[in-house]
Amino acid sequence: MQREDKLYRIRHSTAHVMAEAVLEIFPDAKLAIGPPIEDGFYYDFDLPRSLTEGDLADIGERMKRIMSGQHRFERRVVSREEAKALFGGQAYKLELIDGLPEGEEISLYTQDTFTDLCRGPHVESTEELDPEGFKLLSVAGAYWRGSERNPMLQRIYGTAWESKAELDAYLARLEEIEKRDHRKLGRELDLFSIQDDAGPGLIYWHPNGARVRLAIEDFWRREHLANGYEIVFSPHLARSWLWKTSGHLANYADIMFSPMDVDGNEYYVKPMNCPFHIMMYRSDIRSYRDLPIRMAELGTVYRYERSGVLHGLMRVRGFTQDDAHIFCSPEQVGSEIREVLRFSLGMWKAFGFTEIKAYLATRPAGKSVGEDVDWKAATRTLAEAIEAEGMTYELDEGGGAFYGPKIDLKIKDAIGREWQTTTVQFDFNLPALFDLRFVDRDGKEKRPVMVHRALLGSIERFFGVLIEHYSGAFPVWLAPLKAKAIPVAPAFNAYAESVARFLEDNGVHARADLGDQRMNAKIRLAQAEKVPYTLVVGEKERGSNTVSIRVRGGEQLSAQTLPEFLGFVRGKIERKELI
Repeated sequence: MQREDKLYRIRHSTAHVMAEAVLEIFPDAKLAIGPPIEDGFYYDFDLPRSLTEGDLADIGERMKRIMSGQHRFERRVVSREEAKALFGGQAYKLELIDGLPEGEEISLYTQDTFTDLCRGPHVESTEELDPEGFKLLSVAGAYWRGSERNPMLQRIYGTAWESKAELDAYLARLEEIEKRDHRKLGRELDLFSIQDDAGPGLIYWHPNGARVRLAIEDFWRREHLANGYEIVFSPHLARSWLWKTSGHLANYADIMFSPMDVDGNEYYVKPMNCPFHIMMYRSDIRSYRDLPIRMAELGTVYRYERSGVLHGLMRVRGFTQDDAHIFCSPEQVGSEIREVLRFSLGMWKAFGFTEIKAYLATRPAGKSVGEDVDWKAATRTLAEAIEAEGMTYELDEGGGAFYGPKIDLKIKDAIGREWQTTTVQFDFNLPALFDLRFVDRDGKEKRPVMVHRALLGSIERFFGVLIEHYSGAFPVWLAPLKAKAIPVAPAFNAYAESVARFLEDNGVHARADLGDQRMNAKIRLAQAEKVPYTLVVGEKERGSNTVSIRVRGGEQLSAQTLPEFLGFVRGKIERKELI
């Protein structure tokens, strides 16, 4: 959202109105910051007590009254001394003022009784704010300036739109997002858990979730082997010299876990797989005939994330990257990049994602390594590969890593949200740091090009996206349980059990529900568990060796013999159909 956008101004102005309402209730409140954000706004406060739901309702009503008052947003520029005098009792505002560079313009905005230190922009008047077009959503804790060393503030989140109709549409979307929340569905479907008392940010894969993971990983491995990759495995930790050489200790120490002493040497658990693949490359003399070398690994890495940012499967401390590194000659890099894109798009299609956008990230303005001519050539190679696959892209100016430009692919899920997934990254840095070489046709040693590549990103985060995309109703090939056999009465338990055993023996995971509940209750349970096929069996089915098939969602199919149903499900799995 750009500062010039109307919604930006509406949300920024609504945040100021909210701050005015809070000061009416808490005149001694200390104000921090209140910016617009994607889909809404927030404001941070230092208050004498914790806010309640009743407080949010009171603040909201006061905001509606203020909005109806036709108050103009007046801007004025003041000197540093005037600003400090005006905010004399506001410690956080004074800190912000002290942090402004000398000579920078200091502006204030005033509406009604409220004045704030602010660059703007805002709407002209509260008349432009619809009193029915906003909603206060929640209160959360937030450290001042994001540092755990600073005071904890109370952050009020809200959303604001041009009209009540737009607000209602957004709130309906939030309800849908909440229904699809992977943390909620993870509990309901018994897919995974996080045991905070044993370690926050670490995922426990339960049997149901582990079956989905196995299906993902088995497919991943088959596809990589078929596309010319070699599967490798690397250690979980290494001596500190490796991380010093790679630059991780210099550039990423804040996300690495503390070292451990082993026989007098410092060891670190790995935050990335790259140095290990490089060590494998370096284990032998390489010729141009060996290139390209494509190493792929489902490698588990560990990164320290602050407790406040951990979020289900999406932000964790231990995760498995679907990592690959390609070592190739400069002449091969264009075709390799294009092949990675083709491979990636095929993978996403198999998982049911068809809306994919490409972003091309260029050299950052600050510190980076490599010659400008190499950056331009690499960026051009990436752009040509995207275009060769019939895709367009958006430029992410300055968004590359310090060691090379990259392509990011974002997928769109079932409710229109974009997720960052595939990354294809040039690296000018590590081949030089580790002095990687290959012997070229002319007998001279050359530096190979190294390409980092992750398709799914990480198994944990991708699983979270997958849960929310399908709302837990996975495609048949991924579903942890493909079918459930339900007898109409206890007399048919043995036949239901034989149905499940037949499917299991033929590679289709199935189970018979032989519990004491009535048939209809068992069917409802299977629907709640999002099992793709419920197989109801009674006298007729037992006599004809058939099953009556109810599809997830309620559709009824014609009865099939067991071999027919087995072929039917196998076909769905092989074609990776949704249902």
